[in-house]
Amino acid sequence: MRKLICLAAALALLQTVVLAAAEEKSAFANATIDLGIVVTDINKAAKFYTEAVGFKEVKGFGVPGPFAADAGLTESKPLEIRVFVLGDGPGATKIKLMQVEGTKPRKSDNEYIHSQTGFRYLTIFVNDTTAAVDRLKNAGVKPIAKTPLQIPEEIAPNTFLTIVRDPDGNFVELVGPKK
Repeated sequence: MRKLICLAAALALLQTVVLAAAEEKSAFANATIDLGIVVTDINKAAKFYTEAVGFKEVKGFGVPGPFAADAGLTESKPLEIRVFVLGDGPGATKIKLMQVEGTKPRKSDNEYIHSQTGFRYLTIFVNDTTAAVDRLKNAGVKPIAKTPLQIPEEIAPNTFLTIVRDPDGNFVELVGPKK
């Protein structure tokens, strides 16, 4: 009888914990983020992110000029946004490439990641660094510096870092094991 009471108490406690966890909802509708990238040549950027990195283009969308102005995005310039995904489903990482017609955006200082503040690089986790580097080479993209470099074992065992620049000079990191 004592074991039965203990079991019932344990089940009641477990049920309370499970119900409490179910009631706690995240403040976020999606655990991934989308990244918008303004580029100087939309076709070069699209080719880099698909052929060299491995994104897949999906349906994009337009933003009317008045809406873009009201949102503080542009000075009434419309946006045509091309969307690219890594993976499938609603949780897939997305990048949104756009070239704003009739503008001449300033280039970022991308000599090093510390050359200026702000978002400095995009990290993409790959399953096979060797295959990723081969894809880069086939697309005519060369890794910078001495990459791929093995990340110190105490930080990430059997993991390599490859850094490239997109056509506008932005840093793109590819991180993963060699197979």
